[in-house]
Amino acid sequence: MRRILSFLTFATILCLLSSPSLFAQNSKPKIQAAFQQFLKNPALANGLGSLTVINAKTGELVFEGNNKVGMPTASTLKVITSITALDLLGPDFSFATKLYVSGDIDSLGTLNGDIIIEGTGDPTLGSDRYPQTKPELILAKWKEAILSLGIKQIAGSIIANDQLYKGYDVPGTWMWTDIGNYYGAGVSALNWKENKLGIKFNPGKPGQDARLLDQASNPSYRLINEVKTGSVGSGDNVYAYSAPYSEVVYLRGTYGSDLKKTIEISVPDPALDLAYDLSRVLEQDSILVLDTIITYQRLINSNPQYQIPGNKKLIHTVQSPKLMEIVHWFNQKSINLYGETMLKVIGGISANKTNTAEAASMVSKYWQTKLKIPTSEINTYDGSGLSPQNRVTTNAIAQIMQYAKGRNWYANFLKSLPTINGTSMKSGTIGGALGYTGYQKSADGQEYSFSLLVNNYQGSSTAMRQAMFKLLDALK
Repeated sequence: MRRILSFLTFATILCLLSSPSLFAQNSKPKIQAAFQQFLKNPALANGLGSLTVINAKTGELVFEGNNKVGMPTASTLKVITSITALDLLGPDFSFATKLYVSGDIDSLGTLNGDIIIEGTGDPTLGSDRYPQTKPELILAKWKEAILSLGIKQIAGSIIANDQLYKGYDVPGTWMWTDIGNYYGAGVSALNWKENKLGIKFNPGKPGQDARLLDQASNPSYRLINEVKTGSVGSGDNVYAYSAPYSEVVYLRGTYGSDLKKTIEISVPDPALDLAYDLSRVLEQDSILVLDTIITYQRLINSNPQYQIPGNKKLIHTVQSPKLMEIVHWFNQKSINLYGETMLKVIGGISANKTNTAEAASMVSKYWQTKLKIPTSEINTYDGSGLSPQNRVTTNAIAQIMQYAKGRNWYANFLKSLPTINGTSMKSGTIGGALGYTGYQKSADGQEYSFSLLVNNYQGSSTAMRQAMFKLLDALK
């Protein structure tokens, strides 16, 4: 009898020791102690840290510290946008860009009509990140489609139809110092080359002008270069100042005297850039455009009654990479354009709302319905995290990250997250705020979904990152 009782007692102990709940209880003191020590960091004397940790196997809350406080997300917001898009649209969703001709072609090969490029917001069109999206490849296919019709002259226009999102749009809460630079590029129904332009400088001696080597050839805008040469080691401090449809882009700041780097800035109207690039490729075969090169938005700005010709014929379609491939680069390289495009699609499909702020509210409502997360915990104004007004709780982020683990696309989503400090997680940084959110497997086999955000820290970002890494090491 004693042997039976001893065996039962031993079995009970083994069961308890293997219980996920017990592991969660054992993990909590360690994480709590690390979090309390983290909050004592002098850099957070006037700041705040928030941490949520969930047992990824059971969904049980392991630790919560200030987890219901709305915090600036920076780029950690990208995981919410990614998961929402994958869940709503599916990993195989793709964008289509269509090339049309309107009118008739006479016996001499003159098109008495227009070439029309119609977009649905593909953020990868003309991107160098994918073999099939490279600009020279797309333009060559379009030229081939046009030549195959026997067209030798266009007695009309090349029209970039960007009407889906009402032209080129930049979220209203983004900062003036951001929107002229590549990471502040806005969204068009016809994005092109990720809506950015690479420029190069020839620096002089410190204090002298840094000469601009490559001048943009698009006649719709010009670059005004006010950049000076910085000291050795000063790096890239060049900022571009422009807005959608600007006719002038100002380049200001300093370019280190020892720097050899291409500076990337946003372009004022990517749809128009695309139309010009197609015209140049056609000119190589002496196919001239006799009327104009323009966008739909510019046409209706000058003539509100204008309508795209109804007798158009589809001659080529470009299909974007699948959404999962887009999400991969979105998270790996933190490409804000990708998030803003996904957000507009989410809003459009959810409630026919493509305005950025309205679409962002659809994301909040989506997770209120899915996971019962209060809308006040996801208070956002964009899809990429560049808006300094975004406020999201770590509770909301961690719950959504945990939700993703149960989806059939989770394995590929996990691969989209960078590996930082030995952990699969997305980072974010913006004006006094830092964040990390991801997944961690501990040495004892436990798995965690987590989100960590800090706001209004003092001192260097490098020092704060190291303190955050030390805290997150408690999950290893």
